Amino acid sequence: MQVLKTVMLHIKCRNSIYPRTDGKIIRFHVPDDKVNWNSSYSMYNPPTFTSTSVIGQPWADLDLSTLEFNPNWNSIDGNINRISLTGKYEVKNGYPLNPCGRTGLIGRGVLGRWGPNHAADPIVTRWKKCNSENEHIFHEDTNKPILQFVAIQRKDSGDWALPGGMVDSNELVATTLKREFMEEAMNMLEKSKIDAVKIEKEIEDVFKEGIEIYRGYVDDPRNTDNAWMETIATHFHDNKGDNVGILKLNAGDDAVGVKWVDLDKNLKLYANHLIFLDNISKRLKCHW
Repeated sequence: MQVLKTVMLHIKCRNSIYPRTDGKIIRFHVPDDKVNWNSSYSMYNPPTFTSTSVIGQPWADLDLSTLEFNPNWNSIDGNINRISLTGKYEVKNGYPLNPCGRTGLIGRGVLGRWGPNHAADPIVTRWKKCNSENEHIFHEDTNKPILQFVAIQRKDSGDWALPGGMVDSNELVATTLKREFMEEAMNMLEKSKIDAVKIEKEIEDVFKEGIEIYRGYVDDPRNTDNAWMETIATHFHDNKGDNVGILKLNAGDDAVGVKWVDLDKNLKLYANHLIFLDNISKRLKCHW
């Protein structure tokens, strides 16, 4: 199966109030025909914003005006991966440029890294079945089986989304996928060591057989002209529903809610997560 690798016309990171600013930071308006950097936009005068919440954090970059901070763009920079999944990005006046164009905001926003900020999203699914007979439930409109996926409610925005998070320095993406699912959908950080080991063992088989279904730019509301989110989304399917499918979900870390959700094209999800699910619906020929 072909992995999606896209550069898109971003929507959710334009023409809006920037998140986590209580309405104080408003993006400069960018029409669709002015998004591309090659399009002339002489009036473009976006505000500059880097949140105090990321300044000085050990996991975040320094300000680009700092003399001792000289990042190696488009490369592995020490322990930091500054290579974009979309290909080589431009650097202008020392600042990396968003590969999808203008966002209406300069700076880093609430993101830790200048340039690409790498994440990993585990998509965990099961078939919706009758509890009594263990048979698939088919949607009345499409007559196709209904697939369910684990969704978390984000603490920062209240949006429903796929569980996922940032790839730590020197961390394998496979490790991030499993860790983020356990932290956000299983509340692993609050479990005892004994319970944590038990849960990790129970989901081990499903997480051995993931299929990568997307890699690239994420239309994330946190993106700016100089910092943006990218992800690798991997599908983990519990076909029999006797592994992850029967575990008790428990929201934790950056999530305030978690549940199994029926796959449907009309869902409203964070960023461009619906694109990932569309790809899975085609692969498993389920209701969409």
